[in-house]
Amino acid sequence: MPLELDGRTYYNISEACELAGISRDTFLRWVRKGKFTDVEHRDRNGWRLFTNDDVRRLTARINLVEKININPGRSN
Repeated sequence: MPLELDGRTYYNISEACELAGISRDTFLRWVRKGKFTDVEHRDRNGWRLFTNDDVRRLTARINLVEKININPGRSN
């Protein structure tokens, strides 16, 4: 259940990942690998709190297309 504080809505990690359409494990892997910057807000227990902007950033990351080099020793 989202939390309302000072007119702002905050979601926990499970809610935010569900809204974005990814798993919690995928989100945490992206943060560890530096593919997604962590959220700015945490509650007093240190749990992540996602704003609507954070959820939009997460959704945008899902739709990002990256070019990978499948032959690192050869130039394309």
